[in-house]
Amino acid sequence: MLSLRSTTTRFPRRSSYAQCLRHTTIQAGCYNRPFTARSSEQRIGARSQSLLQHNGSAFQNPSLQGRAYSSKSSADELLEAIQDQYATAKDEFEIATEETEKKSVYAIEDRKAARDELAKLKEMYAEALAGPDGEEVKRRVGSRIRELDAAVENLNKSDYED
Repeated sequence: MLSLRSTTTRFPRRSSYAQCLRHTTIQAGCYNRPFTARSSEQRIGARSQSLLQHNGSAFQNPSLQGRAYSSKSSADELLEAIQDQYATAKDEFEIATEETEKKSVYAIEDRKAARDELAKLKEMYAEALAGPDGEEVKRRVGSRIRELDAAVENLNKSDYED
C-alpha cells in the first residue's frame, strides 16, 4: 500500500513561489530582476498607465463620460433643500398641534408659523416642479407635502373655533 506521506518525502516538490522566496533574484523561467515590493509597484503602475492610455479616448469624450456616482444631480440638490424645509414645516406643525391641544396662549401664533413654513415649502416645491427635474421631485416628495398640507389645513380649522 502506498502512503501519501512517503511519496512526498521521497519526491520533495518545490513550488515556483517557494523558489522565488528563497532567492533574491528570480531565476529560470521567471523575471531576471530582484523580487522586491518596489518592482511590483512599478509593474502595477506601468500597467495601469497603459490601460489609461488605451482607454483614454472614452474619458476625453464628454458624451461618454456621464456623471460620477459621488456627485449629486440637480434633482438631489433640490430635494435636499425641499426636505430641509419640509422638516422645518413639520416641526412647526407638531409644535402648533401640541399648543392647540393644550389650548395654550401661543397656539394661534404657532399655527401661523406652521402656515408660513408650509407656504415656503409649497413655493419651493412649485419652483422645483417647473424645473427640468419636476417629475422626479413630484415622485419623491409630492405625497408627503400633500399630507402635511392637509394636516395644517385641519389644524387651521382650530383658528375659527377659538
